[in-house]
Amino acid sequence: MPFYYYGFDPTYFLVLIGLVLSLMASAKVKSTYAKYSREASLSGMTGAQAAHRILTMSGIYDVTIRQVPGNLTDHYDPRNKTLNLSDAVYGNFSVAAIGVAAHEAGHAIQHDRGYAPLKLRSMIAPVASFGANISWPLILIGLLFGGSGTLIKLGIIMFSLAVAFQLITLPVEYNASKRAINLLEETGILYADELPKTKKVLNAAALTYVAAAASSVLQLLRLVLLFGNRRRD
Repeated sequence: MPFYYYGFDPTYFLVLIGLVLSLMASAKVKSTYAKYSREASLSGMTGAQAAHRILTMSGIYDVTIRQVPGNLTDHYDPRNKTLNLSDAVYGNFSVAAIGVAAHEAGHAIQHDRGYAPLKLRSMIAPVASFGANISWPLILIGLLFGGSGTLIKLGIIMFSLAVAFQLITLPVEYNASKRAINLLEETGILYADELPKTKKVLNAAALTYVAAAASSVLQLLRLVLLFGNRRRD
């Protein structure tokens, strides 16, 4: 590519697009959560209480709900069956906090019911993490050894595992949000006019996963274009 001779790499635009998408998604979820975290739910339940009711009504009694530090650091850990709610969610009465707590409870239900995409994500998580950590060292070593095509190709393959993990995460997250909304309605934790507000919070949160997946795909495309061109050169 002629632009390389002037020190300009046009594939940086792919990285820039991914960065912009991630920043926009992050800003969206923060602003949406902030807006609806100020609206107390009519039920008066906290995030922790809502998660407990959902799990109980779903016949799940072996999941521990605990508070963890941070803001929107909520997650379900299938390894020890813990539903971890952040400071902003655990004791909060807002429709936003209840929605986030219900979403994490949705992951616990996925685990209990043997939801296939979640099982697949859990299976490839260690390999994907290893691939993400080793991919760039392999590529750099390949470049140091005279542009070794084998090492560069192996690095790209390892990075592809991390991309696959991001893509598999999408249906897992969307399904958890769908379960959350349905359960909040069925259990009566949120009233009809509150559900649309919670949906907005969960949809905004889902955008962060979409942005992360898109960013990873764009980075992978950049690697293929960048090193593919150099090997031909």
